[in-house]
Amino acid sequence: MTKNILLVGVGGQGTITASKLLTLGLLESCYDVKMNEIHGMSQRGGAVSSDVRYNETGAVDSPVISRGDADIVVSFEEMEALRWCDYVKPDGAIIVSTEHIAGLPVMTGRVEYPEGIVDELKKAAKTVLVIDGPAEAKKVGNSRVTNVILLGAIVKYMNLENIDWHKIIRENVKPAFVDLNIEALELGKTLGQKL
Repeated sequence: MTKNILLVGVGGQGTITASKLLTLGLLESCYDVKMNEIHGMSQRGGAVSSDVRYNETGAVDSPVISRGDADIVVSFEEMEALRWCDYVKPDGAIIVSTEHIAGLPVMTGRVEYPEGIVDELKKAAKTVLVIDGPAEAKKVGNSRVTNVILLGAIVKYMNLENIDWHKIIRENVKPAFVDLNIEALELGKTLGQKL
């Protein structure tokens, strides 16, 4: 059976890096995997999304996740979680970082950053895990590893702990940041136990 993971965020948060690490780990473990990414105006703080679909025993026919088909939606920014929550299955999960990054409509004053986002997410999915990404990242000493913390939560929720994620990190992260990212991954797996 094909599993669907949708990762969303804002440019510069490491959404694509997390999805690539996830895809590489799945490929290394002989899953059939398809990945699709949309950058939009990501280098200017615009929306970023990445679909990761995988199957252990069969073929994945398309890299695109349809509305209502995601087993899990993982958002690196709160408002992006709200924008994409209709992609999650009713019995699926949403993992959301509490980080707020004002997009262009908010910065120009056309719209206000919405309140009560987590309450809305709880209406869309059976399970919602809220993670204070920046605060958790500070625990491992670098604010830029929120993406790997959320990857660790995905690994736990999707029962992918049989994959050698430490090897994937060692092979795909700059040597100076390997230990930091491994620590972030393990922290995320611990947080993922709450799902």
